[in-house]
Amino acid sequence: MFIDYHTHHERCGHAVGTLEQYVERGIAIGLTQLGLSDHMPLLHVDPAAYLPEMAMAMEELPRYVEEALRLKDKYKDQIEIRVGLEGDYIEGYEEQIEQIIKAYPWDYVIGSVHFLGKWDVSDFRQLDEWNNRDVNTVYRQYYDAVQKAAASGLYDFLGHIDMIKRFGYKSTEDMGSLERETLDIIKAHDVAIELNASGLRHQAQSMYPSREMLEYAYQIGIPVTIGSDAHQPERLAENLDLAENCLKDIGFTKLATFCSRSRRLLPF
Repeated sequence: MFIDYHTHHERCGHAVGTLEQYVERGIAIGLTQLGLSDHMPLLHVDPAAYLPEMAMAMEELPRYVEEALRLKDKYKDQIEIRVGLEGDYIEGYEEQIEQIIKAYPWDYVIGSVHFLGKWDVSDFRQLDEWNNRDVNTVYRQYYDAVQKAAASGLYDFLGHIDMIKRFGYKSTEDMGSLERETLDIIKAHDVAIELNASGLRHQAQSMYPSREMLEYAYQIGIPVTIGSDAHQPERLAENLDLAENCLKDIGFTKLATFCSRSRRLLPF
C-alpha cells in the first residue's frame, strides 16, 4: 500500500496544480490510492470581506466533484482515486456542513480545525492574533474544537489534530492529559485520524500529531491514515516514507483507507 489521502489543488486558491496533474504525479510515483481532498467553501465568514485565497468558492464545489469523478473513471486502470473533502469544523455550523457532505458522493470527509471563531490559526497572515491571546487558552480552545468535531458524526477521519503547534507557539502548561482526553473522545466516536507529514516543513518541525499522541492512539486502537497535505503536485507523498516508518516503529501494521464513506484497514 502506498497512499496519500490529503491533497489540495488550484481551486482552493492557495495551492497550485490541476486535479489531473496530481493524478498524473500519483501514477508517476506509484501511488496505490490518491485522495483528492480540497477545502470546503467558507461558511462562517464572507469570502469577499475576509482574506483572499482561503478556500474553494461555493460555485466551484460541484465542478470539483464532477471533475474528480471523471478522473476517477478515466484513470481507474492506473490508480485508485478517492474523492474527498477537507471539511472545516466550525462550531454552530454543523447543519450547513452536513448539507454539503450529504449533497455529494464522497469517499471520505476529513474533519479539520483551522478556525477558532473567525481566526484561521493555520494562516501565516494572521499571526498577530497570537499577540493578544494566552497560548495555553488557545491550545485548550483548539482541542475543545477537535473534540467537538470528533463527536459531531460528520467526519471519517480528523486531520492534523495538533496543528495548533504549526507556527512554533508552545504551551507553558502540560497539555498531555488534554491530548489524551481528545484521543479518548475520538476513539469513543469511532473516528480515525491522519498522520500528516506537512508539519516537517513548517515551523513545528514535527508531523501532526506528535509521536506521543500516536503512541497513545495505538494503545487505545484508533485507526490511522496518512497524508502529505501537498499544495503542489511535486510535493505529493512528500515525507510519507518517514510517516510510515514512524507508524511501523510504534507498532501499526495497517492503514485506514476509505471508499464510499466506508473504512477499511489494509496492511502496509
